[in-house]
Amino acid sequence: MSEADDPGHMQRLIRELRHLPGETPWAEFKENNADPQMIGDTIAALSNAAALNGKETAYMVWGIADDTHDVTGTDFLPATARKGNQELESWLVQMLSPRLHIRFHVDAVGGKRVVVLEIPAARDRPTAFAGRELVRVGSVRRALTDNPEMERALWRCFERTPFERQIAVTDLDGAEVLRRLDYPGLFERLGRDLPTDQPAILSALAAEDLIRRNDAGRWDITNLGAILIARDLTHFPTVARKALRLIIYGGKNRISTEREQEGRKGYAIGFEGLMGFLLARLPRNEVIGAATRRDVPMYPDLAIRELIANALIHQDFTMTGTGPMVEVFSDRIEVTNPGAPLGDVQRLLDQPPRSRNEALAAFMRRIGLCEERGSGVDKVVFETERYQLPPPQWASVDGFSRAILFAHKELREMDKDERIHACYLHACLKREQRELMTNASLRERFGIEEHNASTASRLIREALDAGVIKPFDPEQGKRNARYLPFWA
Repeated sequence: MSEADDPGHMQRLIRELRHLPGETPWAEFKENNADPQMIGDTIAALSNAAALNGKETAYMVWGIADDTHDVTGTDFLPATARKGNQELESWLVQMLSPRLHIRFHVDAVGGKRVVVLEIPAARDRPTAFAGRELVRVGSVRRALTDNPEMERALWRCFERTPFERQIAVTDLDGAEVLRRLDYPGLFERLGRDLPTDQPAILSALAAEDLIRRNDAGRWDITNLGAILIARDLTHFPTVARKALRLIIYGGKNRISTEREQEGRKGYAIGFEGLMGFLLARLPRNEVIGAATRRDVPMYPDLAIRELIANALIHQDFTMTGTGPMVEVFSDRIEVTNPGAPLGDVQRLLDQPPRSRNEALAAFMRRIGLCEERGSGVDKVVFETERYQLPPPQWASVDGFSRAILFAHKELREMDKDERIHACYLHACLKREQRELMTNASLRERFGIEEHNASTASRLIREALDAGVIKPFDPEQGKRNARYLPFWA
């Protein structure tokens, strides 16, 4: 039996409320005051106060004396109360933002009528009545903006909920939800048949936590739903600036812009289209074989896909006014996302994977837009070695994360720092593959002929002197020497 069906539930609740201290931020006692404006303001204040105090529900009670909590009874009867020509409860819900599923209960204690109004705590943003966000300060209602410390504390309460689980837009009917979300694209991505009716579609979206039934019985779209399958991200204020921006420059600097493109669709729906747009505009190299001539991409597709997917997944959504960006120069590609790296950028190959947005990451993996946990950086390094490119770089720049892929260079064109970093990453990759770096493996990485083994030996000596690698065995000879990254 649910509480709503339990005839003793309200009696027990009233008894517990009467035992509360005189001034409780999330409970208010009245006798007969049933002014609609007062009730609405109090609902907003109590809802926010409940969130601040870690309560799921706040209460407003009529028929209980405020000072003594004695049962006095009340003349207030919510079923017949009105605001103008409108039923009181309906008017209250209409004026609340977001709309809360408030519930009036009427019972008798000692033969006297008692009315209890249950008020859900604010969840994703402050509750407002008629556009005013209020909070209880002691026993007095105040504007939230007049109490900045309480306002900050309230938002910190909401921040404990991951960004993906917070609400992007609220209070929509089912038809409007389906107008805003590209649900056919989602089912195609998941390899599932599209349900034949609206309730089944909404149920499937709710099961993925892309939408959520709210307390008023309508639908909210979560940030996860918006960022993944929005038909147009600009229609969702919380993620409107999180669209992926692509800029192609005419040289090695940002002076001349040749092309700029900004995604409008959710990541799950728009990723492949934007990748296709980018890959079609990247330069290619002509390779001449014994009897054939063919074009090959300058950059490995898999590495580009992984870096962009990681930028989308690991961005800091709390940094407003900025989003992930891909910049293409004549000699490199830079992928930048809001938020500092979650770990040491020199240890990305061996550190346990971490994510700011685990629900987003899990979904992107499910639909094949990024690699499995922890393998993405390995893939990027492996692909750059396979293409014999300079080593990729990761950096933290003023609170942003940046990954850089460089266009092809001959070994003789790389500077010392590039050679050392390439050697270090090669040792890291071998270690993650349960192998060890050798002179032969490094020659293969750089395309060095066997008779030039001394060149590889010189690169190893540079890396040893820089302290980024170490011998597997301090007593080993030069002929079969093997090496580890410094941290191994």
